[in-house]
Amino acid sequence: MSNEKQVDSGRRGLLVATCAAGGVVGVSTAGVLVSTLQPSERAKAAGAPVEVDISDVKPGELKVVEWRGKPVWILRRTPEMLASLKKNDPLVADPNSDKTFQLDMPEYAKNEFRAREQHKEVLVTVGICSHLGCSPSSRFAEGPQPNLPDDWRGGFLCPCHGSTFDLAGRVFKNKPAPTNLDVPPYMYLSDSRIVIGKDEKGEA
Repeated sequence: MSNEKQVDSGRRGLLVATCAAGGVVGVSTAGVLVSTLQPSERAKAAGAPVEVDISDVKPGELKVVEWRGKPVWILRRTPEMLASLKKNDPLVADPNSDKTFQLDMPEYAKNEFRAREQHKEVLVTVGICSHLGCSPSSRFAEGPQPNLPDDWRGGFLCPCHGSTFDLAGRVFKNKPAPTNLDVPPYMYLSDSRIVIGKDEKGEA
């Protein structure tokens, strides 16, 4: 008789302990689920303008930041890179950026450099190919290279279908990409800081 009571008591204790543990796991799991349903700071800021420090971008270097979930390239071009753009005018499909992809071309970037005149060495462009949305890779070295013409002057190559862009993000003729790379609205807060997604006209 006493043995049965001891067994029952032991089982009851085990049952209580198991339920308690299950309850703790259930509560902690519910906490995780609730927290994942809350919008993250990154999600909140997905469409907001992005401030970028460009003081660390040296001539010939590219910095990549994220805006609206897309890569935005910030390229500080050398004098040689800028000089190559004029030579590319007859080779690119839309030298004056008359056509648009997803974003309207800002008036201040409707020039050969596709940049603000007072900082024409700095290219700000969305790194998404206008063909099928791949992200091109940088090919800044000049000269013959795989998948590039022998007279290559530097630029970008889309690995998906071979579209090529010059150092202003302009697509070369007879390529799958129909338009140049987008230039987002942007403005300078100082010589070393820019904001992407906003300009004098407001936010994009």
